Amino acid sequence: MTSQNRSPADLRNMFGANLRQLSRQYPSVSELSRQLGINRTQFNRYLSGESFPRPDVLDRICRFFDVDARILLDPVEKLSKAGQVINGAFLADFLGRGVQQLSQEFFPSGFYRFTRRSFINDDKFVIGLTYVFRDAGVTYIKGFEAKEAMYSQGLPATPAAREFRGYVSGHEDGVAFVIARRRAMTYSFNYLAREASLENNFWSGYVARTVREGQTGERVTRMVYEHLGRDTGQVLAAARSAGFADAADLLPFHRRLLHAGQPFR
Repeated sequence: MTSQNRSPADLRNMFGANLRQLSRQYPSVSELSRQLGINRTQFNRYLSGESFPRPDVLDRICRFFDVDARILLDPVEKLSKAGQVINGAFLADFLGRGVQQLSQEFFPSGFYRFTRRSFINDDKFVIGLTYVFRDAGVTYIKGFEAKEAMYSQGLPATPAAREFRGYVSGHEDGVAFVIARRRAMTYSFNYLAREASLENNFWSGYVARTVREGQTGERVTRMVYEHLGRDTGQVLAAARSAGFADAADLLPFHRRLLHAGQPFR
């Protein structure tokens, strides 16, 4: 039966089944109905499919369980997992856990200055700026490739072409990003661990490109992230310095953490 042909009884039964499944994570129906501000007897009628909530009560239930009004039409597992990959049912306990449990204290939001060796010019380093933020329990990262890097590969250097985005996942001793440019068929994997510093705001690790092995150019190189927060002065200074740089032009602590003269292992 399609959703267009469902009777009021069908909708009540679907809502009741979904509400029963959502309620299983709470040990007490009495406590759950109290938190929702719904009379226990009336709540039981919703659970059994005998009754249907008013629009304002339905809105309260949807907000509480973080689902939408499709709770009337589709099984609840489709509501919370539709369109999700990492947090979807198949991978949630394998890859999704790191996404869900990444706290502000462990890896704070805000702007970061990063430094790494160039993949296309071994004699140069790349300085860039990224922004980390949270949305609906997921930590995201975005930034822009250096214009010089785009020009050197014969690619357009418009903001849309240069922009990259990704998500951040927590690990036992660090964080990992998966990043890509818009509609790109290649990605980069980034891993960082916190470094001891006066302000506890440095991270170091590596970045790997998902490209074939070639005769020239590296596919993996060290990388340093420095958390700038939302300090306007530091953010603007980092933005002005973005692009290619020589080793001598790098900030001293960045240069030290990159171990520029040592091979990556």
